[in-house]
Amino acid sequence: MPSVLPPLKGWRVVIYSNDHRPPHVHVVGPGVQARFELLCDLGQVRLMSNVGFTLSQLHVIAAYLVKHLDRLCGEWGRIHGHL
Repeated sequence: MPSVLPPLKGWRVVIYSNDHRPPHVHVVGPGVQARFELLCDLGQVRLMSNVGFTLSQLHVIAAYLVKHLDRLCGEWGRIHGHL
């Protein structure tokens, strides 16, 4: 699955076409992965799971996702047809 945003520090942000609700993205890199729920109506993201990222890395990722939240919510809707 292609990234939905430019990579951040080598980490890819992806939305899988065969994925489930709630709206969320996967952030993946070598040996690390995290899942963030897209709280589009609140303008926020929420960490759902994490394997390998440090707390400081998660803060950086969350800020990046919030900065691009409108685009991510639009992509989720385009891929899945709903939010």
